[in-house]
Amino acid sequence: MSDQKRRIGESAMIARYFAPLCKEDAAYGLSDDAAFLSVPDGQQLVLTKDMLVADVHFFAKDRPDLIAAKALRVNLSDLAAKGAKPYGYMLGLGLPLDWTEDWLEQFCVGLARDQKLFDFPLLGGDTVKSPERLTLSITAFGLLDHHRQVLRKNAAPGDLVYVSGTIGDGALGLQVCKGELADILTQEQHAFLADRFLLPQPRVALREMIARLATASMDISDGLLGDATKMAQAAKVAITISQENVPISDAARAVVTQMPDMWQSVLGGGDDYELLFTIPPKHRIEAESVAKACGVPIAHVGSVGEGNDVHLRDKQGALQSIGNMTAYEHF
Repeated sequence: MSDQKRRIGESAMIARYFAPLCKEDAAYGLSDDAAFLSVPDGQQLVLTKDMLVADVHFFAKDRPDLIAAKALRVNLSDLAAKGAKPYGYMLGLGLPLDWTEDWLEQFCVGLARDQKLFDFPLLGGDTVKSPERLTLSITAFGLLDHHRQVLRKNAAPGDLVYVSGTIGDGALGLQVCKGELADILTQEQHAFLADRFLLPQPRVALREMIARLATASMDISDGLLGDATKMAQAAKVAITISQENVPISDAARAVVTQMPDMWQSVLGGGDDYELLFTIPPKHRIEAESVAKACGVPIAHVGSVGEGNDVHLRDKQGALQSIGNMTAYEHF
């Protein structure tokens, strides 16, 4: 965003770039200060919010369309974890001093592409000057049947612990984007891991299964073991994870085969945006069948028991202390 020749005022920016993205019957073309939402009978609004900051959650040099997509997708992941259907979002956009219309145009291309893919329109927001760095804030709205609340605290002893997709790709992808691991990866593996960091895959296809069968659910944004710890603490239960059952990609396996210490990044790193959820054993076959039909792999990785902690069972069956493999925290 070094070319400062093309600039536009805030009102013109909203009219040209953001009004075409909005949900017209709720946001009125962004011509007012508020949106008006009508919730269908028998449903409730599910709200979530994530902020993304340049060189913290993404690199300032990343493609603007990928930055936009990541901002939407990390919020869609939270909605999916609650079994909610995406309804719309509000965008807070803090632009740095050197922004250009070329950058903004590509940013909105990314928004438009994912809005169409996930049926997730813009409802409103705000734009400001952010002198230090690019900052994004998304408030996402979802719809869920009124009687369902899939909360972390609902995990219960006897439940089975599942994850979607593969674990650790986001954390390893961050290292790849920083120029690391190139000497032990093929070009294809390198590209795969970078893509997993830059463009998360929110598991919205699983939302109906989560809403109907899961007792507890959350997305894995701060690392499998760390997020399992958050769930265990909320529910006042113990969660045991079997390392051997944790699904990893071929690219991640190539890394840990040559560098076993990287298991810590796989299990404790963030940016996976997969789902961590618990289900009663009676729903196991149905859950696995639904996930297969949706084309999203899920894996049974552990169990819930009495207690208030998280254990990791190694490949020899011994319980390990999770040590430093805890959640990523900003502070």
